[in-house]
Amino acid sequence: WAEWCGPCRMIAPVVDELAGEYLEKGLKVGKLNVDHNQATSARFGVRSIPAVLFFKDGELVDQVVGAGPKAMYESKVLEHL
Repeated sequence: WAEWCGPCRMIAPVVDELAGEYLEKGLKVGKLNVDHNQATSARFGVRSIPAVLFFKDGELVDQVVGAGPKAMYESKVLEHL
């Protein structure tokens, strides 16, 4: 995520919706500003944004790079919950 990233702003409402819809099932959502957290971005191999990373039990298990429809993100959420 970055303030100047148009596609990031496009998917933000979708990510927020999913966070609310799956909160009770254990989904936790966070945003990381790549401009302010370059070391963390590099640690997880983020080279393009938007990048949505999926963690399970503290481990990176999947990621989606680029903006897409809600259904795409939701299928990943369901796959890894």
